[in-house]
Amino acid sequence: MSGRTRLLLSVLACFVAAIIGVFVGRALLPLRAQPGAELHDVLHHKLALDASQEARLAVLEQRFAVQRRAFELELRADNARLAEAIEAEHGNGPRVAAAVDQSHAVMGELQKATLAHIFSMRQILRPNQTGQFDQAVVKALTDDAR
Repeated sequence: MSGRTRLLLSVLACFVAAIIGVFVGRALLPLRAQPGAELHDVLHHKLALDASQEARLAVLEQRFAVQRRAFELELRADNARLAEAIEAEHGNGPRVAAAVDQSHAVMGELQKATLAHIFSMRQILRPNQTGQFDQAVVKALTDDAR
């Protein structure tokens, strides 16, 4: 067997071993839930919302998706400004500090908007549904598994 053939077989064996490793890893290690996934599951599958609640929830979710996307775009622009400031100052100078402060302000506004959205969703619930919803909110905020 030539050296080239051995090299090709070694590369192929490494590739197959890597693929097998990925499949074994996915089978043995559970995927982490996305933030808010349990809250979404509670809202859409465990609270038995009526048709009116579902319709109002759809409007709230659509409105918030647009709002959240706007914040995400603003944060992306803030990150670009931060990168420019770091490139210009090569340290923690006034432009870097201002860019960080601006980014934190937008993050705070996003958090406030998210809380307003959660409270808006809670308002469409019946009293017998709010306890389970509140528990899911608290769990989403305190779960260390993320």
